[in-house]
Amino acid sequence: MNPAPPAGRWLVTGAVGMLGQDVLAVLKDAGIEAAGLGRADLDITDPAAVRTAVEGAAVVVNCAAWTDVDGAESAEEAATAVNGTGVRVLAAACAAAGARLLHVSTDYVLPGDAAEPYGEDAATGPVNAYGRSKLAGEQAVAELLPHDGYVVRTAWLYGEHGPNFVATMLKLAAQRDTLDVVDDQHGQPTWSLALARRLVELGLAALGGRAPGGVYHGTASGRTTWFGLARESYRLAGLDPERIRPTTSAAFVRPAVRPAFSVLAHDRWAGAGLAPLPDWREQLAEAMAAPVFTRLAGAARNGAAG
Repeated sequence: MNPAPPAGRWLVTGAVGMLGQDVLAVLKDAGIEAAGLGRADLDITDPAAVRTAVEGAAVVVNCAAWTDVDGAESAEEAATAVNGTGVRVLAAACAAAGARLLHVSTDYVLPGDAAEPYGEDAATGPVNAYGRSKLAGEQAVAELLPHDGYVVRTAWLYGEHGPNFVATMLKLAAQRDTLDVVDDQHGQPTWSLALARRLVELGLAALGGRAPGGVYHGTASGRTTWFGLARESYRLAGLDPERIRPTTSAAFVRPAVRPAFSVLAHDRWAGAGLAPLPDWREQLAEAMAAPVFTRLAGAARNGAAG
């Protein structure tokens, strides 16, 4: 990790969430002055409050978001208020303060019908309300911060500090002999701590003038399905992967359509002097050493709820 910048603090919004907590931890380890604000501390749709919060910040990392994908289908206006309008307010405040904005977005802005990894400049086309709300945020960053705005799309995020697929699979392992898991959605499982490290590296590169603004893809290298992720999680936990059985998305009808193909390309990192994030298997193996996952894995092996 590079040394902390000589001047200016960092601000992390959405700081109580899974990714926000990891970003703050990485900043602390790097010796970078940072403040973290959760939803109770800052309403990102309030221009006056946001201007006050951003004042004096060198970098703002926006982890605040409406993340209820299914809920957005019946509350698109509310989702867009946070994911679109709120991001516009943040971008405007950053532009006024001369701060860099690192905004976390999603693969859901893409249509999910490709056969090869989506490049950073691929045409967008969300298939659900959540994706539309996040696209509005991306457009705001591009419009208001063409040089100092960084949109980092991620996907299939899991980590130590919040509900996620890997933790759910391990919890269910203590309750069920077998699990049916979708095998027709393709993506890149990404460890939130690995993404947090990359966000800090990108922010430092931006402050050093080494990273052009625009869209970056913050997902793990490689690809798999939810079925593949579940099996690898079981293997690493010392459980029998054969307990995971493949099924299709049709078996789990949900209000919001999910993209079938969420594999992203990572070409733009080279322009910032950074390599793509490691392969998803490598990330998962490191993540499984975290206390929450070791506890859940132990409970699953013992056949007791974690």
